[in-house]
Amino acid sequence: MRIGVVSQWYPPEPIFIAGELATELAARGHEVRVLTGFPNYPSGRIYEGFRQRWRDEHTEGRLTVRRVPLYPSRDASVLRRVATFVSFGLTSAIVARRYLRDVDVVYVYHPPPTAFAGPALLRLLRRTPVLLHVQDMWPESVTASGMAPGGVSGRVVHRVLSGVMRRLYRSAAAVVVIAPSMTDLVVQRGADPDRVRVVWNWTDERLFRPVPATPAARSALGHRGRPIVMYAGNMGPFQRVETAVRAAASVDPLIDLVFVGSGPDEGRARELCRTLGATNVRFLDRRPPAEMADLYAAADFQLVTLRALPALRGTVPSKLQGAMACGVPVIVSADGDAARLVEAAGAGLTCPAEDWRALADRFRAAVDIPPAERVRIGERARRAYLERMSLRVGVDQIEDVVTGICPGRPPAPRNGIKDHAMGLPTHNGMDR
Repeated sequence: MRIGVVSQWYPPEPIFIAGELATELAARGHEVRVLTGFPNYPSGRIYEGFRQRWRDEHTEGRLTVRRVPLYPSRDASVLRRVATFVSFGLTSAIVARRYLRDVDVVYVYHPPPTAFAGPALLRLLRRTPVLLHVQDMWPESVTASGMAPGGVSGRVVHRVLSGVMRRLYRSAAAVVVIAPSMTDLVVQRGADPDRVRVVWNWTDERLFRPVPATPAARSALGHRGRPIVMYAGNMGPFQRVETAVRAAASVDPLIDLVFVGSGPDEGRARELCRTLGATNVRFLDRRPPAEMADLYAAADFQLVTLRALPALRGTVPSKLQGAMACGVPVIVSADGDAARLVEAAGAGLTCPAEDWRALADRFRAAVDIPPAERVRIGERARRAYLERMSLRVGVDQIEDVVTGICPGRPPAPRNGIKDHAMGLPTHNGMDR
């Protein structure tokens, strides 16, 4: 089968889903043609060794990668970020008509919605079926993040983006979402329920895997004889890490909370620490991805937090897959699918989003879990990842969908994920 893959982001950028999917499909015998931009995320600067040009194409076996110029955004300017999205939409659409003219199906990684421009043209001209892989719910991920203006202008942006997404959902031959609750959201906004399928995201399994804890990693986290809860990743408007700071400060000195990463809300979290006099909260800078498995192993629990927004109920942050792949217990302060996944797998502790008192209770409960039981919780997390969320399982399911929407081929079966159990064995033996 000839499969087109359109994604604004692609390795060596640290957004790997489309890249690993393309590589694995090619390894399975499909001819895969990738259409992407020149790597610049997250710095907004074109990576060393790359030069923007119109004719940049590389073929290795059955996989061909074609890069097109775009406007790289170097700061947090909303207009520049929009320009990045729009520029990729325009240049990819120009190239797609010829480069992807004879593919059987096109896979589109969303966001941004402008990545759909080229596939939409192919659908119009050649009736090429399109699979849309939804990672974020727009427009909420734009309007709630501060990218969109407020007031009347903000409402106009919300209305326009809502209309765009409705058209995308309706025109796609299939829509893949990353969590069960997201199914309801895309159906409410125009997707045909018979065309929607849940496929959990996987993590970069070369980096996130079980490893033994090392003295160097324990030293880096500042171990001092008490359990460590580690938060790894972005500290932004959707994570609301201040909830974790308040919870940790209230249980000092039972646990230490260590942030590994950065983001726009880091300054507010640090200021809150100073205000509360929290001596058990530490901040580390971003660490290279290759070091993260060691840090995961050195911590006792991984923490996942989300804001209490309806659109985030179907969000499963990538840090959760990373922790489960490493076989580490997790504490989840979130509503919706991320919490239900952990509960069904018996992979850790959960509490409602943005409730610092409830999170503090989970911290106290974590302290009371014996080390041997923590090991068993981590083993359950690892097993659930391998059975439901691994690269192999995810590509199997997407390959199923791609095969089903190709002309002349039978439709792919639905995966039938049900209720809160989400197809995972429910474990009831852990303190909630």
